[in-house]
Amino acid sequence: MNDQQLDQSRLGGFAYDPAPESASLARLADQYGLFIDGAFTDPAAHQQFATLNPATAQPLASVAHAGPADVERAVVAARRAFDGGWSTMPGSERAKYLYRIARIIQERARELAVVETLDNGKPIRETRDIDVPLAAAYFFYYAGWADKLDYAGFGPAPQPLGVAGQIIPWNFPLLMAAWKLAPALAAGNTCVLKPAETTPLSALVLADILVQAELPPGVVNILTGDGATGAALVEHPGVDKIAFTGSTEVGRLIQQRLGERGTHLTLELGGKGANIVFEDAPIDEMIEGVIDGIFFNQGHVCCAGSRLLVQESIADEVVRRLLRRVEQLRVGDPLDKNTDVGAINSAAQLARIEELTRAGEAEGATRHASSCALPAEGYWFAPTVFTDVAQSHRIAREEIFGPVLSVLSFRTPEEAVAKANNTNYGLACGVWSEKGSRTLWVAQRLRAGVIWANTYNRFDPTSPFGGVRESGFGREGGRHGLEAYLDV
Repeated sequence: MNDQQLDQSRLGGFAYDPAPESASLARLADQYGLFIDGAFTDPAAHQQFATLNPATAQPLASVAHAGPADVERAVVAARRAFDGGWSTMPGSERAKYLYRIARIIQERARELAVVETLDNGKPIRETRDIDVPLAAAYFFYYAGWADKLDYAGFGPAPQPLGVAGQIIPWNFPLLMAAWKLAPALAAGNTCVLKPAETTPLSALVLADILVQAELPPGVVNILTGDGATGAALVEHPGVDKIAFTGSTEVGRLIQQRLGERGTHLTLELGGKGANIVFEDAPIDEMIEGVIDGIFFNQGHVCCAGSRLLVQESIADEVVRRLLRRVEQLRVGDPLDKNTDVGAINSAAQLARIEELTRAGEAEGATRHASSCALPAEGYWFAPTVFTDVAQSHRIAREEIFGPVLSVLSFRTPEEAVAKANNTNYGLACGVWSEKGSRTLWVAQRLRAGVIWANTYNRFDPTSPFGGVRESGFGREGGRHGLEAYLDV
């Protein structure tokens, strides 16, 4: 009897019945415009594009495509709101708006969770329990800072920068919007937010929330569109600050374009995180942490623990238990509350994942894919683990951004550190050991912006997040997240 049959026999053959959340809670419109100066408006060129449900590949809504003229309107509206009172408004008054936004997010949490799941493909239990609550928490947290900027440690009377252009990715659309909007607004800036073209809907629902919160017109403007829209925002001379989260390649281009201007810039880019497991690690907790580190949000996480470094003495046991746990993951309908792994966000991202996994096999790594049945429609990829991986393999060097884990081994702490640092990225790592001294020794030598001990993928509004090297610069979250939006 194999491990999977043993598990089923212990459960008496019980299976999980479907427990779907209702898609009707999303209350989506057939067509959306741009959110400029406090109201929805048509794009100047009257262009629209469809946003798809990754689980079915069917259209959800038609969304406006912003062009240069729309970017101009949004920046002008943001500048007018900045000069017209938002920047000089007492912090205690700005805080009231942020508190109000946070409370409305909580009140509309179920709706937002369904919208995010439909548009992104991630499981409803993640949007319901992580994305939406954290988005509200960031607005609550920075509302508390709005009237305390003089005590944030950035000198007396710090001033806002002006108009912030903010470009967010498709993996955490609502949460990334909160990460960027909340500190910018608390500091007195106005914003032009550009969500990813494949996941614009939660930002558009957020626009409705801003109207409901009676945020002054022009303080936040939301432009939907593709990379050309983002490029027009980056190149607009009226923007004082660009905050970008996305790929390293695009981040590098943005930095080059802004190099000759005085525009402030922060970049949160890709990663190739390493989870380092020592022989004394708490193995049950570690297995769950590794699973969460790579299969959370289908691996669409910049800080995903996509490399597992295991001490040789326990490598075989860890791999055996890891593969057993992967077989237990439930893949399917993202709206089903029992689903662990949802749909890949787009056809383009699925093609990227398939290309790199084929390269892994071609270079000699051993592929272990879950035997789960994948839906016939939509974009899907089975959770996959590669063993016999060499550091030279593409799957160990390149960011896959999917549910794919590469397993390598090490003998000594020095070797573990050397292998973990053998990457151009530097966003996040995890260290698993019961010895605090060993954990600290390793952490001090890892070249990464975020290091977790005996856990992974833990986020909190009070804690800064960001990378080094090709993972970008600047911090979001915590007191540090304010600095990027203050003239200090």
